[in-house]
Amino acid sequence: MNIIVCVKQVLDPEIPPAKFKIDPETKQVIPPAGVPPVISVYDERAVEAACRLKDKNKGKITVISMGSEKAADVIKHAISMGADDGFVLSDPAFENLDSFGTAYVLSKAIQKIGAYDLVLCGRQAADWGAGQVGSILAEMLGIPVITLACEIEVAGANVKVKRIVSDGFEVLEAPMPSLVTVSSEIGMPRLPAGMRLMMARKKQVPVWKAADIGAEASFLDKGNAHTEVTGLSVPSRKIECEIITGATPAEAAANLAAKLANLI
Repeated sequence: MNIIVCVKQVLDPEIPPAKFKIDPETKQVIPPAGVPPVISVYDERAVEAACRLKDKNKGKITVISMGSEKAADVIKHAISMGADDGFVLSDPAFENLDSFGTAYVLSKAIQKIGAYDLVLCGRQAADWGAGQVGSILAEMLGIPVITLACEIEVAGANVKVKRIVSDGFEVLEAPMPSLVTVSSEIGMPRLPAGMRLMMARKKQVPVWKAADIGAEASFLDKGNAHTEVTGLSVPSRKIECEIITGATPAEAAANLAAKLANLI
């Protein structure tokens, strides 16, 4: 079977808060110097899900990522996990697209790749967390979508998915080709294997521009965006400390209890 996985390169979530800066004019996060970006944790789970399906059903995994040419690093990470091939979608016209624009670019790349059985995405991006691209992409491709998967298996010509719901789980089936978004409950991703890690480092990852995938300028026009970022800021933190005292330990305890009661 042929599986396509969409991945995103994001800021390392482990960076110290002091290094997290925002440009108020452009409403963009300023990448901290010396801290390389990483694959979105949810997309890494999608790669893991694809590898498990490949282990059971054979086939090929192709990974695509839209971003700067540095996104080749996340493609190589996926290859070190078990993916076979990958492409970076990088063009000035792709910068700062909303979820609809991103889904459009991914859909054009998938159409260029050709026949596939499954498209896998993370449940949401680890940075913006909108959780929209997967469903919009499925609509643009004209295929069924099942979200929040924690288990995926092939059942004949269908994909069978156990998905997260508010009060537990439910099991759904859809005919392939389908798109499935993968949740963290799928389990921990595998560690890159030694030989695959070496192969991934040597891999030359092709870069596709807008013209390469036949993307129309009207769909990339920021003036036609469906959403707009009106503000972006780092949450402010306010810390207050009050020392509760008393003439005796018993009085201090009583004063503390009274203080806590007033806070409830």
